[in-house]
Amino acid sequence: MSKTHIDPDSAARPGLVKLALEARAPYEFAAGLANLAWTRHLPRGNPHPVLVFPGLAASDRSTLVLRTLLWRLGYFPYGWEQGFNFGPRHGVVAGCRARVEELFVEHEHKLTLIGWSLGGIYAREIAKLVPECVRQVITLGSPFKGDPRANNAYEIFRLLSGHRVDANMVARIGEKPPVPTTSIYSKSDGVVPWQASHEAEHEEAENIVVKASHLGLGFNPMALYAIADRLAQREDQWRPFERRGLKRLIYPDAFAL
Repeated sequence: MSKTHIDPDSAARPGLVKLALEARAPYEFAAGLANLAWTRHLPRGNPHPVLVFPGLAASDRSTLVLRTLLWRLGYFPYGWEQGFNFGPRHGVVAGCRARVEELFVEHEHKLTLIGWSLGGIYAREIAKLVPECVRQVITLGSPFKGDPRANNAYEIFRLLSGHRVDANMVARIGEKPPVPTTSIYSKSDGVVPWQASHEAEHEEAENIVVKASHLGLGFNPMALYAIADRLAQREDQWRPFERRGLKRLIYPDAFAL
C-alpha cells in the first residue's frame, strides 16, 4: 500500500503558535543533560567516528551535549571546526570535505555525519562528494526541500551568508545522498516547516518524527534515542527505525498529515 504523499512545495512558514513553542528548548536542554548521567537505556554499537555540524549562526558549542553523549556511548565524536555556521562561505565546504577524509584515514572507518538544521545540508552535500568515506547521514530539522523562504530563519540566513537560494540549488540539495539517510524532525517545529525535512520514500532513507522544538532538537531525549539507535546498527546492515510497541506512542507516524 502506498504511503501518503508529502508535498514540500505547499508547506507554509510556521506560524506564531509554533514559533512560541520554541520556548521548550531550555527544558529540552536540561533533559539532554540528564541523559549524560544515565545512558544505560540507550542503544550502543561498534565505535566509529561521528562528525557533527551545527545549525545556522551556531558553533561547535551548540553540539557539545550531543557529542558528549556520543562519547559516553563509545563513539569518536568531532565538531566541524569551522567556527560559526554563517552559510556557504568560501572554503567551508572544502574544509568539511578535507576533515571527513582525514578522519576516515585516521580511524580507518567510515563516518556518520550528523547535521542540525543548516548543518544537515552540509552533511548531505559532503556525503555526496565523498560517499566512500561516509557510513550514513542523520539530519535534525534540516530544510532540504521546498521553498527556502517558507521558514523563519531564511532572512537571517540571507543576512549572514549574503546568498539567495535559487531553484537549481534547491533541486540539488533535495537529492538524497548515496548513503543511508535519516531525517529527524518535529511537526511542531517553529522555524522550519516539517514538510521541508521530509525525505521521499526510499529503501535507504527514512523519517523519524519527534515531539520537539527546532532549537531543542540536538538535546531532545527522543531525538537522542533515535540517533543512538541509528548509530548502533552494524555497517552495511542499515535498517529503518522500528516503531513497535511503546515506540508507536512516542514517535508519531511520519506519513500522517
